[in-house]
Amino acid sequence: MDVPMRVPEPTDVVSPARFAHIVLYTKKFQEMVDWYCHFLGASVTGASQGLAFLTYDDEHHRIAIIETPDYKDREPNTIGMAHFAYSYDTLGDMVHQYERLKGAGVMPARTINHGPTTSMYYRDPDENAVEIQVDNFPSVEALNEWFATGVFNRNPIGHTFDFEEIVERHKAGEAEAVLLHPREGENAKLMSANDK
Repeated sequence: MDVPMRVPEPTDVVSPARFAHIVLYTKKFQEMVDWYCHFLGASVTGASQGLAFLTYDDEHHRIAIIETPDYKDREPNTIGMAHFAYSYDTLGDMVHQYERLKGAGVMPARTINHGPTTSMYYRDPDENAVEIQVDNFPSVEALNEWFATGVFNRNPIGHTFDFEEIVERHKAGEAEAVLLHPREGENAKLMSANDK
């Protein structure tokens, strides 16, 4: 299937108001609770009998973690969820998150400029992939103009890059629009879908 990317116009279908939460099964209950509280700056809103609810905003829970000691371990390279993602409003917010996590020894497994977003992928204690991202374009119109160039369809995964370089350039005062611009060229490593 080859469909050019474009953010669609709104329809009259009543869609969900927001994404509510995810639920994770684990054999590493306390480690997972601690990791997500630190990673997201979340708090435990309630916990009982191997079940914990966490949130980072005014929702009663954004993540539920359930202890499942008798479940089978997930095998690597099997079908299922690839990752879930959280968006930040600015590159500065994401730089802050990166440096806060780095200070605790939590480093991204991969950094990719996807075109629409600049993203970092982390691994939780159960090896679930968790993405944090920031939008690369200031508006849907600007994003759709970029999609219309066909660059995304030629490379829908994006390019890896060194986030430390972005941090240094951001601290030096370089404009976020420049730092977030989709990367192309000989120095950018082309990604495949399986690398994501």
